[in-house]
Amino acid sequence: MTAKIIDGKMIAAELRGKVADAVHRLARDRGIVPGLAVVLVGDNPASQIYIGSKKKMTVAGGMRSFDHTLPEHTSEAELLKLIGRLNTDPSVSGILVQLPLPKHIESQKIISAIDPTKDVDGFHPANAGRLGTGLPALVPCTPLGCIRLAKTVHPSLEGLEAVVVGRSNIVGKPLVQLLLQENATVTIAHSKTVDLPSVCRRGDLLFAAMGRPETIRGHWIKPGAVVIDVGINRVTTDGKSKIVGDVAFAEAAEVAGAITPVPGGVGPMTIACLMLNTLRAACDLAGLPPPAL
Repeated sequence: MTAKIIDGKMIAAELRGKVADAVHRLARDRGIVPGLAVVLVGDNPASQIYIGSKKKMTVAGGMRSFDHTLPEHTSEAELLKLIGRLNTDPSVSGILVQLPLPKHIESQKIISAIDPTKDVDGFHPANAGRLGTGLPALVPCTPLGCIRLAKTVHPSLEGLEAVVVGRSNIVGKPLVQLLLQENATVTIAHSKTVDLPSVCRRGDLLFAAMGRPETIRGHWIKPGAVVIDVGINRVTTDGKSKIVGDVAFAEAAEVAGAITPVPGGVGPMTIACLMLNTLRAACDLAGLPPPAL
């Protein structure tokens, strides 16, 4: 069996196009232009590249982009003051603080200071709580993208057995909540799970989100399963550096029914869902219903 490759770049481009159309209508009919404020502290090269992609997609989608690049030595108090200003700025629909932050700044304190209605990363405890109790919320972008990718193969996830490997607050835990909303039967596994391969083999849907390069092997996968690989790991082989996922792709593709590549799978969907969240936040702040995209 050779798995269908789930083209995250193409699917993300389609979603960004739909968001851009909705942004155009919102500006034309209501005079509202969503604005995304991105805050970067320090000069982490990977973060700078990611921020550049976000800015490019924001502008291409017809939204305003507000960039705040602060020096590494910025104090926690200074950063909190900036967040406070952005919270009250009516031109800002969404606020994203790029992680990781420098060690002298407590990330959770900064995340909790963001207005939950502008928390387009979906990391605020209020949004996490609303998601967990089934209330409307801004949802973390990567899990949201994972669900949309899986539904390109199975438009309904109802009744399917889903295995999520990884329990982070950013991906694993919110992904479980989204899968439950889709009426899937969910198992969450992690590094302490006994006999992890056999647990993975139960999944009609297998989501790999543990940050360990090529850990999930082909024989861990149920034949015909949909495999969504969230991992982004840089490895060096024979002196050459490359990006791989948490799944051994070549092996998995011989067993799975469909699989996301790394790169080109979940990554593009994360940014597309950030654009979607910014649009939704703008609509919510204006008292308008979210667009059905």
